[in-house]
Amino acid sequence: MSNACVMSVAIAFLLSALLGPVVIPFLKRLRCRQTVRQEGPKTHLQKTGTPTMGGVLIVAAVVITSLIFVGDYPKIVPVLFMTFGFGLIGFLDDYIKVVCRSPEGLSPAQKMFGQFAVTGVFTYYLLHFTDVTLKMRVPFMHGQYIDFGMWSIPILFVLVLGTVNGVNFTDGLDGLAGSVTVIVAVFFSVLAIGTNSGLEPITCAVVGALMGFLLFNVHPASVFMGDTGSLALGGFVAACGYMMEIPLFIAIVGIIYLAEVLSVIIQVGYYKLSGGKRLFRMAPLHHHFELCGFSETKVVAIFSIITAIMCLIGLKGY
Repeated sequence: MSNACVMSVAIAFLLSALLGPVVIPFLKRLRCRQTVRQEGPKTHLQKTGTPTMGGVLIVAAVVITSLIFVGDYPKIVPVLFMTFGFGLIGFLDDYIKVVCRSPEGLSPAQKMFGQFAVTGVFTYYLLHFTDVTLKMRVPFMHGQYIDFGMWSIPILFVLVLGTVNGVNFTDGLDGLAGSVTVIVAVFFSVLAIGTNSGLEPITCAVVGALMGFLLFNVHPASVFMGDTGSLALGGFVAACGYMMEIPLFIAIVGIIYLAEVLSVIIQVGYYKLSGGKRLFRMAPLHHHFELCGFSETKVVAIFSIITAIMCLIGLKGY
């Protein structure tokens, strides 16, 4: 393992951990407090008032750490852009909701425009300023790739936006999105180091930043990441998948993201088709398990274990 990897983890961890005691009281003074859904699990009502927008800790730690190494590792630029770009969209949404006291935040059209714009710039950069192709390595097929030709760009948009919103849906329990994504970031770090992809400083920076953030985000959380953090992490995961030409692997290592998205889609579709019936007790999926009697910490542990197992399977299938 190179010194850059070790230093990236250490610097990002220290930045996130040291900024926490400064940023969290500031967020409290700004009254950046979480509003809990009344129809959700009753145990969540006690979370009302917990400061959100804590994702600024993650984004700040990753950006600062990455900028230290970007001169020697220029390939991290598009991943850094996606992480910061989607984080900025999430920050604006959080800021409007909790600081400007507008419950809706950004409108759906504004969010979609922002996400399409960031993804479009990433795609343009990928095609014109890197040697990365849109071919996708097929899991368990011994180095075989698939090329979707003219459909590659539309598929990229679907996979990126699906991944970003999957991470966003996963952020619903103390430490859940952070615990799952730190394991996914370790997976990307192992591949980045093993393949000399040049992405290891930012993948390792995300590992360190999330470890520092989880000091404040595990149950009972003293801060939530908000859309600032969840969208930034989604952008990171999607960008790493494409920069390493393994976006299909996201469905394996990010199985929790996929399950969370599908649970919402299935719930809404079933509700409309059945005339008001629900397949799950509540969506996204983690709330269903809570309402089935699982404790919050147990759901986080189970989802994290599943992610770790799937990441090992992903490494085996590379």
